Formats: sequence, C-alpha cells, structure tokens
Amino acid sequence: MERGAADILDAAVHVRAAARSATAGASGLDAVLTALSDVMEYDHASLARWDPRRKCHTTLAGSYPADATAYIETRLHRDPVFPVLRSPARGGLWLGDVPPHLLAASPGFQEVLSPLGIEGGVAQCLFAADGRYVGMLNVSTRGPRRAPGPARAVVTLLTETLAAALAAAVPAAHPRRPGGLSPREVEVLAELTAGRTNREIAERLYITPRTVGTHIEHILAKLDVPNRAAAAARGAAWGVVS
Repeated sequence: MERGAADILDAAVHVRAAARSATAGASGLDAVLTALSDVMEYDHASLARWDPRRKCHTTLAGSYPADATAYIETRLHRDPVFPVLRSPARGGLWLGDVPPHLLAASPGFQEVLSPLGIEGGVAQCLFAADGRYVGMLNVSTRGPRRAPGPARAVVTLLTETLAAALAAAVPAAHPRRPGGLSPREVEVLAELTAGRTNREIAERLYITPRTVGTHIEHILAKLDVPNRAAAAARGAAWGVVS
C-alpha cells in the first residue's frame, strides 16, 4: 500500500531531526539514511561529501556495495550525467526521468547500477547556504518501485538540511577504512602490502585482474601516491596486512 502524504511528511520531520543531530560524527548520518527509508523505500543509499582539494567524494554513510561506493567516490564527478545533477537550479534527478541516451552514455549506470538491478531512485546534489557544492545524496531501488509524489517533493525540501549536516559532520574513525578507502579497496591494499601481483590478488579475492587494476587506480587516487609500491608502503605503515 502506498503511504499517504501525511505519513511521508511525518517521516520527513524525523529525517530533519536526525540531520540536525548528525554534526557530531558520521554515525549520525547513518541515522539520517535510516530515517529517510521511512520517506521512501530503497535498497541502497549514501551521503557522500565532496572534497574540493582532492576532487573526489568521500562516503560518510551508505549501504552500496564496494564497487558502487568506489564509483561514487572517484568517478561519478566525471560521469556525463553529473553536470546535469550538479545544476543548482535542478531538484533531484530521478532515474526514471533520465533520458535514455544519457543513461546509455553513463558508465555509472551501465557498469555499476544496471548490474545491481537498479531501476529507480534519485541522485540529489547538495549545496551550502553560500552556494558551495558540498556533496550528494544517492538513493537506489531494485525493480520498478515507484516513489510517491509526496516523497519526491520531500527529498527536494530536505536538501538544505541534508547539505548542512553533510558539511558539518566529522567522519568517524574507521580502522578498516584508512584513507577513505572502501572495504574492498582495503582488502586490495592489504594484498599489495604483501607484494602480490594483480593476478594473485584476483585469485585470492575471487575477482578479475581487470577489477583489481581498477581498485588499484582508485587506491592511488585516494591516497595521492604515484604507484603501487608507494601504496604498499602506506598500507604497511597503517598496519594493513592480509
């Protein structure tokens, strides 16, 4: 049964309350995403902050698989869809509203979302009161699940509160994710620290050598190091071992 507008607006109040409490750490943003699930059902969601110095996103809360998280963090800002998303005049970009030709040109949809069975959801860029881009909300659903009209309006109305929470939240320390790496990237870094080749890593992690190479590219970018040897040295210094 589709939820009524009153229920969705009531859920939105809880999202705002969670967002206003989220400035103490990233764990507060997890509560925001939990509250958002009462506004609209989803299978995956994340809040990612934009780092203007490193020119990438950092996920502060989310439930996407590692490969999807890595795409959001290191490649989404180069996706052909992103300039459309980032226009301050636009509300959220709902997947069902994206023109087919744009989806066909989007590596994010073709390589990441489509293989996950994603058929719906919204990507909402978030801006601070002074107009600075601070990050984005991503919400994805499998199957032909339709977001109620009131939910669409609520997501747009929540953007200012979400942006303030995202800009103010302090990432919580996470010993398994040094350097903002995804869980899978930490696993690959551990294998690099052990001196293993891409093929050896692929065999140990049950992924393809090509996927290993992609993870290593993301690791080098996130850690701002020139090569795998430097990444391995960083991993060893952090105590990341396989």
